[in-house]
Amino acid sequence: MSATRVKRTLVRTTLVVSLAAGLAATLQGCVLAVAGAAGGGALLATDRRTLGAQTEDREIQVKALSQLSSNLPDASHINVAVFNRRVLITGEVPDDASKQKADTLVRGINNVNTIANELAVQAASAYTSRSNDTYLETRVKTALIAEKNISANNYKVVCERGIVYLMGLVTVDEGNRGADVASRVPGVVQVVKVFQYIQPQEAAAAAAASSTSVAAPDAQSAASEPTVGAVPDSSVTARPLEQQAPAPVTNSKAVQPGNPAAPQK
Repeated sequence: MSATRVKRTLVRTTLVVSLAAGLAATLQGCVLAVAGAAGGGALLATDRRTLGAQTEDREIQVKALSQLSSNLPDASHINVAVFNRRVLITGEVPDDASKQKADTLVRGINNVNTIANELAVQAASAYTSRSNDTYLETRVKTALIAEKNISANNYKVVCERGIVYLMGLVTVDEGNRGADVASRVPGVVQVVKVFQYIQPQEAAAAAAASSTSVAAPDAQSAASEPTVGAVPDSSVTARPLEQQAPAPVTNSKAVQPGNPAAPQK
């Protein structure tokens, strides 16, 4: 075979391989896009909030964090969690004036229905304390997943200085069960319920809607975690968590009205 024919053959082969690779990448992208869309649908379907509420929650959180970080003392340590337009503020501020200012700033954000200001007036927590809080959040989420007769997807977990705050749209029974599970996780010093309660029939209607919109609800909802960011089932082992005397459980006394009609900032 001449050098020219060899060169032409190599060129053709290279082109064919390139086209095949490009086609495979395109098809793979399509598959991933479809899978992502399906997964997103599953996430939305297992969340009891409306799509509009979920979108507004994300916007409120971003605005609240921006307002608080810009207007409170540098010595402050602030976390913001939002669920169904209810804002939970946790962390530490140096004085009462800063705590009150946090209320005012968040109340000025559009579409905030209620505010739970659980800020502590004290020095900012240490890095080790925050790392432990992250660890406890994971353990609580794992315990909720492992618990029978409740869905971990209905709970949002926030931990600050060993105190676990639980948010979500739940029935009274679901709230009590979730709080009991969290109270038994080793290291938890207190559980504070910041729930919004719904009637059992509302929960049943939400479950029925979810089962019709998700192709494989049992397999998919256990792995997805739109509300609390729980760890997947694969990380849950048969070994039970160490036992401790249940931590005290209380309702948040810091819940105040927001200002849904506030002008957009």
